[in-house]
Amino acid sequence: MNSITRRAALAAALFATSSLTFGLPAAAQDKPVLRLSSVVSDNDIRAEAFAEISAAVSDMFDLQVFNGATLVQQGSELTSIQRGNLELGLIAPQTIAEQVPEWSIVTSAYLFNDADHLKATFASDVGAQLTALTDEIGIHILAPVYFGTRQVNLKPDMEVNTPEDLSGVTLRMPGGDAWQFLGEAIGANPTPLAYAEVYTALQTGAIDGQDNPLPNDYNMKFYEVTSQIVMTSHLIGFDVLAIGTEVWEGMTPEQQAALQAAVDTAIDKSTARHLEREAELVEFFKGEGLKVYEPDRAAFRSFARDKYLASEFAASWPEGMLDAINALGE
Repeated sequence: MNSITRRAALAAALFATSSLTFGLPAAAQDKPVLRLSSVVSDNDIRAEAFAEISAAVSDMFDLQVFNGATLVQQGSELTSIQRGNLELGLIAPQTIAEQVPEWSIVTSAYLFNDADHLKATFASDVGAQLTALTDEIGIHILAPVYFGTRQVNLKPDMEVNTPEDLSGVTLRMPGGDAWQFLGEAIGANPTPLAYAEVYTALQTGAIDGQDNPLPNDYNMKFYEVTSQIVMTSHLIGFDVLAIGTEVWEGMTPEQQAALQAAVDTAIDKSTARHLEREAELVEFFKGEGLKVYEPDRAAFRSFARDKYLASEFAASWPEGMLDAINALGE
């Protein structure tokens, strides 16, 4: 059985147990209920975007937003949608790659140049191909949701210019093979650790550093217990806003168009606000006494690319996709 057939079988098995609001008689409902689950806090820029989407489609849907993982556990959004227990979710591409290995390409270091390159990719034939792959497992991609570019944040007072300078540095990375390999691909010694435990681990010296977009560093106050931020820009951070394929296909064309338009508008605004905030935070962190500087990014990019191309991840990448994504960024 090939991978596509396996994915189709998985989706069919999961959908067999689902119960969708869209299948109810008109008398049984006023407006279709859509529940959106995310892990972001209510004061996050993305939470504001989700509220805007809900308001924009309120004449067609009762779109209920649950932030802070209050509806389903973090990391279970994908399976919840597949089982019919959730309609929409904010899902990490690394989670999708666990079921769709081809998606590991979008989790690799230095793939996207910036937020514009990310958006252009998902709006292209490559994006259509990626969405077709996720449709096979029961989720339809509405948009990539940018939340910042990941930078290396360190406690030791050292100079980092190339990946070799990170050799032996214990860098906290999220759990999972894709995340841990990312740490290796920038030259560090990655270790998994819960996000909530990072501040204390930095404070006590249990880890040397962590990587996150600048807004995350600010929100979690990591700048209080570190000395520098190395602007490696090794990963354009994004999740995807996804809806159950069966839910999506159960909508009328007018409903689909309205929801997609609301998502596009709100996520564009969210991206712009994230970019503004990142620029502001560079100066804030300098004001707090941290060194903030750019290393030899070309050296980091070359090191990471060689690591990925020699890995098992690259073996699953669709033929020609890497070149196509690179071309979109030129």
